[in-house]
Amino acid sequence: MKSILELARPEVRKLIPCVHGGEIWSIAREHDVQHGEVLDFSSNVNPLGPPLKALEAVKTSSWQIPFYPDSNSTSLKEAIAQYICGITAENVIIGNGSCELIHIFAEAFADVGAEVLIPTPTFGEYEKAVEKMDGKIKFLPPAPDFKLHSKDLLDEVNSKTRIVFLCNPNNPTSTLISSEDILEIVEETLRRDILVFIDEDFMEFVSGKRRFSLADKVGTYQNIFVLRSFTKIFGLTGLRVGYGVACREIIEVLSKAKIPWNVNCLAQVAAAAALQDLEYLGKTEKLIEEEKAFLLNELSRVDGFRVFPADANFIFIDIRQSGLTASRLKQKMLEHGILIRDCSSFTGLDEYYIRIAVRTRRENERLLESVRKIALNSLEILRMTESLPQRLEECSFRA
Repeated sequence: MKSILELARPEVRKLIPCVHGGEIWSIAREHDVQHGEVLDFSSNVNPLGPPLKALEAVKTSSWQIPFYPDSNSTSLKEAIAQYICGITAENVIIGNGSCELIHIFAEAFADVGAEVLIPTPTFGEYEKAVEKMDGKIKFLPPAPDFKLHSKDLLDEVNSKTRIVFLCNPNNPTSTLISSEDILEIVEETLRRDILVFIDEDFMEFVSGKRRFSLADKVGTYQNIFVLRSFTKIFGLTGLRVGYGVACREIIEVLSKAKIPWNVNCLAQVAAAAALQDLEYLGKTEKLIEEEKAFLLNELSRVDGFRVFPADANFIFIDIRQSGLTASRLKQKMLEHGILIRDCSSFTGLDEYYIRIAVRTRRENERLLESVRKIALNSLEILRMTESLPQRLEECSFRA
């Protein structure tokens, strides 16, 4: 018999698993610590945890476990349609986390040879999903400020372009595409029959989000698919539930590609309940606004750190002047029981970028205490190393 690998599709054999944040289980095993002993700043989820209404819904719905879940997630679709004004349940598809919907979208529209435009750096699953379908990826290099401008992207669009992937606000840079730029992109691609996949997983952390989101514009722009998740803003990370909003035709195509019963019954009821918890959303907005400002200010004071402006609930930092690589800083922080995101795995970035999530004040202060100690020690070693040749020369001269 042939090697099993030879029987697999060539596109699948070549795939390399994406590196993600939140690898808390493997970190706990490797360092022989309990899960709760590692403070996770690598995963950009709500630090408040899941809404109480969602947890209560899970408890009262355990009777559903012996039955197949609603394969269409009908009640959840209706709840989302009420949450986002201007759409109906027919404009919604539910996924087993937002990642499943990224892959379903690629399966439906990124066939062999289709050219897909992906600005970098960004979430790696777009690239992997397209590669799995043997699509052709065209990467757009980042601007010096890591902001995406419509002219730069539209200059790369051609007659072969099938799909444009956008993350807004972008992961890992925490940058938001301006309303003017994203509308120009959507309108021009609509005129040229190009689909635009817009990942808004972090949009609900943005101040004035309704001005930037296109989730309620799917009736106007037939070429867009807007992705959202219950992982980030609602903290339902382990339940794996996300959703997409688009015109009815796109939803119909994606629904044909979706596997049945893809979202379990408890995830469905928890997500629907979370949408009703307006008090929770208000607390989250206040916390993120205050703590992001605090972290941006304090991290900017750390020698060797270049901190970029942040629109989402995480902060992007260039640490090359600190004398540390991202990998080295990550290891040093783990010695303090803190996990950060090494961004060297992102296409378009080198080994000097990190990402830090916004958490509670007490947790943020613990992070800052460790970062300051490590950065100060690193800079002292760097200065000693740089001055060593001069000191040796002086010693030689005196001798």
